[in-house]
Amino acid sequence: MPHKELLDPQGKAVQHSMGNLHISGVHDVRIGKHIRMDVEADTKEEATAKVDEACKKLLANLIMETYHFTLHEN
Repeated sequence: MPHKELLDPQGKAVQHSMGNLHISGVHDVRIGKHIRMDVEADTKEEATAKVDEACKKLLANLIMETYHFTLHEN
């Protein structure tokens, strides 16, 4: 997701469109990306480390974006 301090023109356009569609009570729309990965790891800690490293080094632009993730076991 974009940092809260940064302008999100796509989110603002969606928020404005909500009003045009008579959908009220929607505030502070932010548009981001969703990524799903299957990760092989022996432990939850190892999986967490792999995903965190991928986010920091490749998937997220930390200057402009924040990230969070959730692990689910299969």
